[in-house]
Amino acid sequence: MDNRTDFTQSLEEAISSLVAEGKQPSVALVKSRLGVAVPMPLIITALQRWKKNGVVPKVEKVASEKSDSQRISELESKVYALEKQIAELETKIADKPH
Repeated sequence: MDNRTDFTQSLEEAISSLVAEGKQPSVALVKSRLGVAVPMPLIITALQRWKKNGVVPKVEKVASEKSDSQRISELESKVYALEKQIAELETKIADKPH
């Protein structure tokens, strides 16, 4: 499962549109041009690297892993649902005339 979100293209487009208009890209201007919500630290990092190298680096946000308690809770819910389905199937089989 890939839990990454790539914001590189959105940031490149925002910065390029500002430069094309003759504006100096700033965090506020870039943020206002983005069509997607990008975390502020990622905008700042991308803008700093663009100013230094003239290129927007690959910018990704990695989703945090679920805690053990969240995973256990989800698994318990799935087990409960499966047990319920099994019980329903057993009832159907038992009710069928042989």
